[in-house]
Amino acid sequence: MPPRKAARQRQILASGRFLQLVDEAGWEYAERVGLSGIVAIVAVTREQELVLIEQYRPAVKMRVIEIPAGLAGDLPGTEREAFTKAARRALLEETGFRAHKLEFLFRGPPSAGMSTEMIDFFLARNVRKVSDGGGDEHEDIQVHVVPLEECAQWLRKKTTKRRCVDPKVYTGLLFAIAAASGG
Repeated sequence: MPPRKAARQRQILASGRFLQLVDEAGWEYAERVGLSGIVAIVAVTREQELVLIEQYRPAVKMRVIEIPAGLAGDLPGTEREAFTKAARRALLEETGFRAHKLEFLFRGPPSAGMSTEMIDFFLARNVRKVSDGGGDEHEDIQVHVVPLEECAQWLRKKTTKRRCVDPKVYTGLLFAIAAASGG
């Protein structure tokens, strides 16, 4: 009979307003607190353009090009907010684009060895501009609308010493191209 593994011990090493650092049987990782999930939106216009955002991220000390994303259940009274509702809200707030319909794509971890985060990805086809976007009062978001056929080259040109591309953009681009070709 194989030896039984000792019960995992979980210890909170540090805790802040939005994150805590956990040690579980010698493995350290971060987890978010005070929310029910994270959503990311692959937003494609009727003209087959991908809607991207760019903002400064203090953790990496540079501007980052990203797909629109947001938190679900993070505001008082929204603890049970549907992820589709959070995705619609995040898309509108960050980009000024509205999605008539959202299609769930998949759920996955952005950094499985470092964080407990799981992101629900949604596809928003035929989004339309209804406001300026730009984020809330704590954000300075620049919106980019890039034709799908030019997106890979555009992203290469935008990558500099002061700007990088979040890898989730490339995942979003694959889904956007598939959607544009009828997939």
